[in-house]
Amino acid sequence: MNPPFLQVRDLAVSFRSGEREHVAVDGVSFEIAKGETLALVGESGSGKSVSALSILQLLPYPAARHSRGSILVEGREMIGAPERDLRRVRGNRVAMIFQEPMTSLNPLHTIGRQIAEVLILHRAVAKPEAWKRAQTLLEMVGLSDAARRLKAFPHELSGGQRQRVMIAMALANEPDLLIADEPTTAVDVTIQAQILKLLGEMQRRNGMAVLLITHDLNIVRHVSNRVCVMKDGKIVETGETAALFAAPKHPYTQMLLAAEPKGNPLKSDFSSPVIIECSDLKVHFPIKAGVFRSTVGYVKAVDGVTITVREGHTVGIVGESGSGKTTLGFALLRLVKSMGRIAFEGTPIEAHGFREMRPLRRRMQVVFQDPFSSLSPRLSVYEIIAEGLEVHRIGKDEAERRALVAQVLEEVGLNATMQDRYPHEFSGGQRQRISIARALVLKPRLVMLDEPTSALDMSVQAQIIDLLRSLQDRYRLAYLFISHDLRVVRALSHDVVVLKDGVVVEQGPSAEVFDNPKTAYTRALMAAAFELRAVEGGVVKT
Repeated sequence: MNPPFLQVRDLAVSFRSGEREHVAVDGVSFEIAKGETLALVGESGSGKSVSALSILQLLPYPAARHSRGSILVEGREMIGAPERDLRRVRGNRVAMIFQEPMTSLNPLHTIGRQIAEVLILHRAVAKPEAWKRAQTLLEMVGLSDAARRLKAFPHELSGGQRQRVMIAMALANEPDLLIADEPTTAVDVTIQAQILKLLGEMQRRNGMAVLLITHDLNIVRHVSNRVCVMKDGKIVETGETAALFAAPKHPYTQMLLAAEPKGNPLKSDFSSPVIIECSDLKVHFPIKAGVFRSTVGYVKAVDGVTITVREGHTVGIVGESGSGKTTLGFALLRLVKSMGRIAFEGTPIEAHGFREMRPLRRRMQVVFQDPFSSLSPRLSVYEIIAEGLEVHRIGKDEAERRALVAQVLEEVGLNATMQDRYPHEFSGGQRQRISIARALVLKPRLVMLDEPTSALDMSVQAQIIDLLRSLQDRYRLAYLFISHDLRVVRALSHDVVVLKDGVVVEQGPSAEVFDNPKTAYTRALMAAAFELRAVEGGVVKT
């Protein structure tokens, strides 16, 4: 066994908000040797990401503090280390793939500049060579048309594409330790396999250690050497992966291994009123080049889509990253410009501007893919959720609005006493539940859910799916459900639309599409999602 590259001993982390102090990590200890993969698993809020961020001293100061413990990287103490020493370690010896890529990428710089900067700063690579290497890295992580993507800005990429950019940046300097916080959360199943294979090859070639944080226990089972199970800021069980999966000892571990989204969509009446529909919908983004930024072509993000969503009905939108799923949803809600017919509750809205759309916004809500970037860090949870109530004049006073916020927090599985906390005090999964609460508090007719369970662990995924079913049954909500997790789509959706490069390749009733896919592309998606993925020597087999 190699000597430990990373040693974490009795780590305790707390967050302070005003006079209150919340303990997020309490007495955590683990170590990782070079060439080894250690997985940290547990429900949202268990302290996984806080433990990982502590390694590179990236927690917000002074809101967070390390009340005790030690973190050694090759024998050097990280807690309290000078900023100069930390900069030598960050991104060079230890790299991190963050859970929420949009908040980690600079919106003002191109993708190529941000990847090249890592090489220039840490390896003193010349700019032309750094850009060439950046293109190679994008190709390695499976980003199509890598040369053109170098000139793109983060907002021009999908969530899954941004995640692959983050992985390319993390691997640029071939680090000794890679901290991977939900590295495959925002990517589709086919790209998951490619990324896991790439990480395995890097680990074999460079002896890289990996700290893997994920809620996908299927990945953990096949790529990690050891597992630490966290609950309420403490490690409740640890052991060799095969032994722990074969015979988990702690009741909490047993619960995690048994949890997965189950059940079927609610019975739907196909004669129910149509909430939203579109025909021949198109979204084409111009490609500009030259000194005068002339339009030289178009990216056909959505190209001729026709769908109908009825009351109490869920339409699932699936496809690989960059297939146009999110753009389609935004176009239906009139959040991006489009061509084609759109009707909401029987009224054509394709020509509506901001003023005409504003009264409709209460009845059509959206839960975004990246919860942290959609939650203002300066507002408390109460202020975030109550903002819509105030705009639409719901609730006669603050006391009544607080009661409504408390009720919706309980509905999404959060304690009502949390409404005076701020977003940075919550895990990624908890922030996603806050986003869902913000949308549901207005009791809309239509909710667009953009990867609503991607940041959640398996047990919470099941809870959220049950919650969405319950709310749909109670309020007859229509859902536009966008996801790359086909198990979740199958559990919730009545109809499924399969997108590829902005075009519908297959659509129909959920049971028909899942049980009898007609196109090779759909069959490949189903195989990657539902057949056992075994990872041996860094090679993913289906």
